[in-house]
Amino acid sequence: MDMQELEGQLKPFGNTFIEKFEELAETRKDKVFFYYGEEDRGYTFGEFNQLANSVAHNLRSLGLEKGNRVSLMLFNPVVTTISMFAIWKLGAVYCPINYNFKGKLLSYQINDTNPSLLITEQNFVSEINHVKSEIPALLTILHQPRKSDHDFDAAAATVKLDGGLRQAIFGELLEGTTSNPGVPLQDSDIANIIYTSGTTGNPKGVLQPHRYLHNYLFPGLNLAHPDDVIYNDLPLYHVAGAFYNVVRAAWSGCQVAVWDRFSPTDFWNRIKKCKGTFAILLDVMVPWLMMQEATPEDRNNTLKMVHMQPLAENHHEMAERFGIDFITIGYGSTEAGGVFGGCIDEMGDEEGTPPELRSGHTKDEMRALIKKINMPLVPGQEDVMKGFMGKPALLQEIAILGDNGQPVSSGSPGQLVIRPKLPSLILKEYFNKPDATSEALKDEWYYSGDIIVQEGDIFCFVDRIGGFIRARGENMSSHQVEGLINGHPAINNSAAFPVDAIEGSEEDIAAFIVLNQDAELSETELRTWMASEMPRYMIPKHVRFVNELPVTPTFKVEKYKLKARIMTELGLNILS
Repeated sequence: MDMQELEGQLKPFGNTFIEKFEELAETRKDKVFFYYGEEDRGYTFGEFNQLANSVAHNLRSLGLEKGNRVSLMLFNPVVTTISMFAIWKLGAVYCPINYNFKGKLLSYQINDTNPSLLITEQNFVSEINHVKSEIPALLTILHQPRKSDHDFDAAAATVKLDGGLRQAIFGELLEGTTSNPGVPLQDSDIANIIYTSGTTGNPKGVLQPHRYLHNYLFPGLNLAHPDDVIYNDLPLYHVAGAFYNVVRAAWSGCQVAVWDRFSPTDFWNRIKKCKGTFAILLDVMVPWLMMQEATPEDRNNTLKMVHMQPLAENHHEMAERFGIDFITIGYGSTEAGGVFGGCIDEMGDEEGTPPELRSGHTKDEMRALIKKINMPLVPGQEDVMKGFMGKPALLQEIAILGDNGQPVSSGSPGQLVIRPKLPSLILKEYFNKPDATSEALKDEWYYSGDIIVQEGDIFCFVDRIGGFIRARGENMSSHQVEGLINGHPAINNSAAFPVDAIEGSEEDIAAFIVLNQDAELSETELRTWMASEMPRYMIPKHVRFVNELPVTPTFKVEKYKLKARIMTELGLNILS
């Protein structure tokens, strides 16, 4: 397709998401958009738009302007989504913070973002107070759960925000003017700063234009139907939960049903209650669901499509058990959006979702739409190559380069590099990090740092370059984990790296630790300290104290030796 044809592909979705959402708030104002399962409460398109408008007008009265950055450290998904939409309506920049962050991780991100204001909630006040001396005296807008709310915490409710931080109450922002603010937006305007981990140095803020959302959501927008119900239990500081689930539902004119967190025992009850048709299942979610006792009612559900990341080896077994018609897989990133996509036609001509429970597109309509957006459709009974990502998205051009910077031959692994076919589809830059930006963006190409391979017309993920770890659904760098561990006064140095997890296809974290001379520290003492200083998902599962770390002649830690040692000790496959 040429540029004009590609522009035509995006035209039905409007110039920006907010433009389309405000249109739907008029044409579908009485249809439920956001169902909050934790409180059994639905918000219509019209109602939700008015709430976001009220917050936007009140934020503007507090001085927020187009281009200003707003940090959010929120757990409550209703407050998060209203805030996100309100920020975009003003042309301001949505900057979510992982609500597991504390201490140095938290203060670093706030200082790096340098926001105009912070939106958080009462349950995180103690963490904000803990870093108060390390961050600016921000205007802090506080969501305070009521005693009747499911997330009310009596102990947290008594904690006061320390002096020096100006305060406003989020509930008061929900009252007032309900008209659209009318701030003009261009697709090249910055919508978000989403932080991602690098292999070295501190986390980097990715500046995403509004058109990034078109790119990231392009497959999902094409496959969605107004009668779909998108189920979400993922945190909204991640692009998958915030954008692929919540924003995609709003953009498609369908409903999103949201719960605070994943529950293997209640998952299918929730799907039945909200009549969910689509869900994302990450890694250990699949084995946890499969471990539940099988019943004759397993197929009696509305879920017809699931996105798995990564693709579970027993995907077909799961699809047959629960009657899931299609499983999508792909590759996307905070920087580049949606780059690859593929789909597995798990049930073929057999009915997966019972006809009386099916809504939205028919199976034949789904197949036609999948073909239209260039996604390969693979029969579920066939073996799928390890790391299967599908084919490149219509909006992206890709190449696979070797160490010499030249394209590799088919079947040979190399670094994935990406060039968008239209302006503003991928990151603009890393916020305030020109060196990292110039390293990643060269001659209109984005260098992903990921190793992939092409097998025929299908592409597969191989590995990451550098020290990435994925544990408990979170991406992080080994440098990040080591930096926090090394903050203990008794520790001289450490080496953190991934090892195979016992459950799922993600990873556990192992850490080898060298103490300062004459220092004493037990693992129990260290773990108590880690619990107070580190997010739970970053705390190593395996800790070993050593006298020294093996290093190369240029003093680089030879982590492969440490990994071989602990995997042998644990009885794991060293070659995995």
